Amino acid sequence: MVDQPKSITVESGDQEQPELKRVIGPGLLLLFVVGDIIGTGVYALTGTVAGKVGGALWLPFLIAFLVAFLTAFSYLELVGKYPRAAGAALYTHRAFKIQFLTFMVAFAVMSSGITSAASAAQAFGNTYLRKLMGDSLTIPTVWIAVGFILLLAAVNFRGVAESLWANVVLTMIELSGLLIVIVIGFYAITQGQGEPGRLLEIDTANQTPFIAVTSATALAFFAMVGFEDSVNMAEECREPVRIFPKAMLIGMGVAATIYVLVALTSSLLLPADELSAAKSDALLRVVSVGAPDFPLWVFALIGLLAVINSALINMLMASRLVYGMANERIIPRAFGTVHPFRRTPWVSILFTSLIAVALVASVDITLLGGTTSLLLLLVFTVVNVAVLVLRKDPVAHNHFRAPTVLPVIGAVTCAFLASPLSGRPAREYGIAAILLAIGAVLWGVNHLLFGSRASED
Repeated sequence: MVDQPKSITVESGDQEQPELKRVIGPGLLLLFVVGDIIGTGVYALTGTVAGKVGGALWLPFLIAFLVAFLTAFSYLELVGKYPRAAGAALYTHRAFKIQFLTFMVAFAVMSSGITSAASAAQAFGNTYLRKLMGDSLTIPTVWIAVGFILLLAAVNFRGVAESLWANVVLTMIELSGLLIVIVIGFYAITQGQGEPGRLLEIDTANQTPFIAVTSATALAFFAMVGFEDSVNMAEECREPVRIFPKAMLIGMGVAATIYVLVALTSSLLLPADELSAAKSDALLRVVSVGAPDFPLWVFALIGLLAVINSALINMLMASRLVYGMANERIIPRAFGTVHPFRRTPWVSILFTSLIAVALVASVDITLLGGTTSLLLLLVFTVVNVAVLVLRKDPVAHNHFRAPTVLPVIGAVTCAFLASPLSGRPAREYGIAAILLAIGAVLWGVNHLLFGSRASED
């Protein structure tokens, strides 16, 4: 049952705005976390990760989970203290009180969500939809991707309850796809297929084992991100302080277990070079080898729905982050405008959707999976430091508190994976620098024209 509208609590400009609906309970939140993690990353990047590390495909996914798990504890402490939309940017502002840093963190997170959704939009049109329809699909990929983003905007505007129930359905479908891979792999192995020795093989042809693992982990981390999006839905949760810790940690554990099992299955059934050659079709190739009679169009359809789900959740996150920043007065408060009937932040939805359309229409996003990972690792480093700084800012209510050692280790590991020492391609830094430079320009223009300032609340 959806809560009825309550009091008027949020202002935008000179007009009062209705508060966002609190429609998310523990079950919906758990599925949101799982659905936000599982999606485009594992469906599209398994082959590429295998090409970096070799047969020990499971290892980068496991390490990526451990690094993300450390940072999750920092997020849990902070969302318990400040259960509001805006996430990492809000925590950065409260910890450091530097307006420019706050804005850049917000812009980095927003960019990561939008570029991830744009990547999913391109995968929707260029890989899965074309695989299903074949030569009968004559519409240019860019038109399909733009239409896909506009459809997501319509679902987002319709309402968070509708969006999240769509997420529930799509999450269950994409989970079924990964379970199909695991079951087929288990069956094939019991029939004598598979090579267990591959599970310990690390590609050292042109690199050291350490770089092979760390560079693969830096990319695999993209498949583990998403859990942090849920903190931007805090204002639409019932009792967020109580339900967040269990939902986030269980959701991450479920996603990591499935990822490792899929990676093990893939390496057992196919050599790393074949997985790498298949690229985004790697899991399709695993299914065809493990169960030759399985209808591949079914798995292609599941992959199509998986990227839809990833894009939907990322666009939800990005729009709520912009809404939260408007309420913190980091950006013009008009971006916090809530539609009087749909009770959704329609201006922020429009803004983020237009940026996504521009990306899919004009930017080569083949490297944006790694760039998204890079941007978020930088943000996670800041968040892990912020949680320690904010220990001096107690709040009146009880909340989750992370063991101090966890954010310390989290900050170090995130910073390392974001650095060139991890073996990241130089082009990822170039793309990230361009995106952040655009953010810096926007901040300067906004500051000069509107005199925006961070809220002192």
